[in-house]
Amino acid sequence: MFAVNAAERVTPTMMKSTTRLPMAQWGKGCKWGLWFAFNALALYLVVVLYAQQQTAFALLGLVVTGIASFVFINKRAYAHRYTYPSVAGMLVFVIFPLLYTVGIGFTNYSGSNLLSLSQAQEYHLKQTYVSGARHPFSLHDGASGQRLKVTIGDQALVSEPLNAESAGDGASVPLMPASNVTALGAALPLRDVIAQRKALETWTFIAPNGVELRLYGLREVATVKHLYRLLDNGDLLNNRSGERLNLDHQQGFYVDRHGNTVAPGFTVYAGWSNFARVLSDKSIRDPFLQIFAWTVVFAALTVVFTLAVGLVLASLLQWELVRGKAFYRMMLILPYAVPAFISILVFKGLFNQNFGEINLVLDSLFGSRPDWFSDPTLARSMILIVNTWLGYPYMLLLCMGLLQAIPRDLYEASAIDGASALDNLLRITLPLLMKPLMPLLIASFAFNFNNFVLITLLTQGAPDIIGATTPAGTTDLLVSYTYRIAFQDSGQNFALASAIATLIFILVGAMAWLNLKLTKVKV
Repeated sequence: MFAVNAAERVTPTMMKSTTRLPMAQWGKGCKWGLWFAFNALALYLVVVLYAQQQTAFALLGLVVTGIASFVFINKRAYAHRYTYPSVAGMLVFVIFPLLYTVGIGFTNYSGSNLLSLSQAQEYHLKQTYVSGARHPFSLHDGASGQRLKVTIGDQALVSEPLNAESAGDGASVPLMPASNVTALGAALPLRDVIAQRKALETWTFIAPNGVELRLYGLREVATVKHLYRLLDNGDLLNNRSGERLNLDHQQGFYVDRHGNTVAPGFTVYAGWSNFARVLSDKSIRDPFLQIFAWTVVFAALTVVFTLAVGLVLASLLQWELVRGKAFYRMMLILPYAVPAFISILVFKGLFNQNFGEINLVLDSLFGSRPDWFSDPTLARSMILIVNTWLGYPYMLLLCMGLLQAIPRDLYEASAIDGASALDNLLRITLPLLMKPLMPLLIASFAFNFNNFVLITLLTQGAPDIIGATTPAGTTDLLVSYTYRIAFQDSGQNFALASAIATLIFILVGAMAWLNLKLTKVKV
């Protein structure tokens, strides 16, 4: 027998710990490797966004990535690893769009002022004009691609192979002496030149002496020069007329000596001018206040009407004498199953003044054909009717469930006391329904406050408000009014729409806070 030193013995516990150590190190290495890869990719995306002059989005990516890295590294923030995805989603999809919208409201960002100053200058500096003689050209086919041959006096110049993928405004193609080209195919017929005309018009051909040539007609090219030259103070000098365009940071445009703006403009900081315009300009303030009042009335009446219809129908379905409750329940809930946009379009046809079935019935009974889409009062009434039809099934479902939860003993006791049906409604049913219904009614109010689909599909905001300088209609809600300013106006005034959206956010936030206070909801 051989003696074994007790210090050299390997126990099962030691073997298990030695096998765990490499696995733990491997897992830790993979974890840090993923962390470095994630941060490298995120940093690359941030740099790309910044290079594309998307500073706000680059800053957003940097903030989200930085917080994620801190939560991952810091042991004290371990518990926040599980909640951070939702926080990041709130930052990206809620807080950032809100701040971005508010920021746009302090600029002149619009359809005429989309570019930055450097982009606007680059656009103007790319403009050219014909300034010299015209020279004939021909288009030739070759093994490496099509080439353009230009004859300038006794000299023949040939372009490099033309690549359709590289075509673009300002793309340059150098010309070389024809003697440097070994094989040049026959000239293509005119129909092929016409087929390639759009691509040929985008290229600028550079002669060996530096002269720039652009397409002029179907058989000639002409010498062109840049229309503008950038001065030291940022102004532009017209090389053709000698006129000077002054850089106007107030309007965000280059302005000539007569005060006329030269498009495209650029985005500048406008301060509180958009907000002041909403509050001080009568042609904007009055429509805004009118639309705001109608939005509140529309949302409130919709909640009242849908609740009233739903409660009455739910009460009828609870009546013991009614037979076939399952059939009635299915038919009454059916409008909830039909997509809303289909029902809205159906009602739009039913309310048609000339061919709608509603006016045909009214004409046959009373000899009247109401103009539902031209009269403001009738148009608003039509919207409330349609929205009540769309919303009552939801209230019906809620009331059916809540009515079944009310103890029948209360109604039996009230019957013994000689209470009427109205007393039961006011003293038993409504008090017991309103407490659980109140949060849902507030949610319904908030939904209808921003019911964009209904207005857009049914009336598109019409009839218009007379005297408004912005696209505003008597049936517009604040959300559709803002949308029309931003996307349907000829100027596409995004800055003004953002200012109005900011005011809407403040108003809706104040109303939500007031509702929470009135309903005594703890937050």
